[in-house]
Amino acid sequence: MDFLQTTFLGNDLEKWALSLGLTIVSFLALRLATRVILARIARLASNTETEWDDIIDAALNRTKGLVLLLFAVYIGASPLSLPPRVRSILTSVATIALFFQIGFWLSGGIARWIKAYRDRRAAEDAAGVMSMKVLSIFARLGLWSLVALLSLDNVGVDVTALVAGLGIGGVAVALAAQNILGDLFASLSIVLDKPFVLGDFLIVGDHLGAVEEIGLKTTRVRSLSGEQLVFSNADLLTSRIRNYGRMFERRVAFKIGVTYQTPREALKKIPVILREAVENLGDQVRFDRAHFQAYGDFALTFETVYYVLGPDYNLYMDYQQAINLTIHQRFEEEGIEFAYPTQTLFVVKDSAGEVDRQVSARG
Repeated sequence: MDFLQTTFLGNDLEKWALSLGLTIVSFLALRLATRVILARIARLASNTETEWDDIIDAALNRTKGLVLLLFAVYIGASPLSLPPRVRSILTSVATIALFFQIGFWLSGGIARWIKAYRDRRAAEDAAGVMSMKVLSIFARLGLWSLVALLSLDNVGVDVTALVAGLGIGGVAVALAAQNILGDLFASLSIVLDKPFVLGDFLIVGDHLGAVEEIGLKTTRVRSLSGEQLVFSNADLLTSRIRNYGRMFERRVAFKIGVTYQTPREALKKIPVILREAVENLGDQVRFDRAHFQAYGDFALTFETVYYVLGPDYNLYMDYQQAINLTIHQRFEEEGIEFAYPTQTLFVVKDSAGEVDRQVSARG
C-alpha cells in the first residue's frame, strides 16, 4: 500500500484515485438525473395540452454533456489539495460552464416558445409571427451577449472598461457597416410598423410576388414565375410598395366600344345591359355605375365600374369572364356590334361625275 502514498502534484495517489472515482460517479449521477428528469417531463408534456411543459422539455434537452463533465471534474477535485490559483481556475471554469448551460437552456426554451407561437397563430396573425421571429433573434443575441459579459467578468476582465471601449469602437464599426445596420433597423421597422407580413402579395416597382421570409438584412419574395426575389430591407422601405394582402375589396373598371352606326335606342339599352351583367353575379359583387362615356376615334365608349367583395385575383377573373360572356350574349340578342379600328372612305363627285374630293373618316 506504500504505492498509494506516492505523492504527485502535492497529493498522494489515494487522493487522486478518490478524486477520479468521485468525478466518474458525479458525472454518471448527473447524466442519470438529467435523463430521469427529461423522461418525466416528456411524459408530462405528452399528456397535457399546455405549452410550458413542452418549453421546459425543449430547454432541458439542450443540456450539454461537456458541461456535466466540467461540473463532475469540479466536484471530483474537492478532496485534492490544490494551490489557490488552480482552485480559482476550476471555480471559474465551473461558473462559466454554468453560465453557458443557462444560456443553452434559455435559448432552447425561446426557440420552442417561438415555434409554438408560430404554429398556433400562423393562420390568423402572420404579423405577430413575423414580429416574434425577428424579436427572438434579438432576444437570443442579447442573451448570449450577457453570458459573454458575465463570463469575462468572472475571469477578471474589467467589463465596465470593456463596454466603454466597445461603445467607442462601436461608432467606428457603425460607420463602416452603416448599410448593414440600415438593413437591421429597417427590419425592426418592418416588424413594428408592419407595412407587410408573411404571405402578403406585393408589387415593388416592376417586381411582384408573395412575401416568403423577412430576415435581419433582406426580405425574400416568391414571384409568380417561381423564382425568389431578394430585397434589401432598407431599399424595400424606401420603395413604393403596393400591398395586395391588405386589399378587402377590388375596384374594377372596364370599357367597351360599339360602332357609330348603333341606333340611339340601342345605345340607351347598353348601360342597363351592363348593370344587369354585373348584378346577376349575386352578392359577391357590388355595382357602382355604367355610362356612355365618350365619342372615341373608332367607337362609342361605355365605362362600367363595380367592386368584387374580396381580394382574390382568380375570383375577380371568374366574375369578369362571366360579365364578358353575358354582355356578348345580350349584344347578339339586341343586334349591337362591338367596334374595332376601321376607316371609312367617303367619295364626293361633282356634276360631271369627276371625283371632287375624298373624305376619310374613322369609325
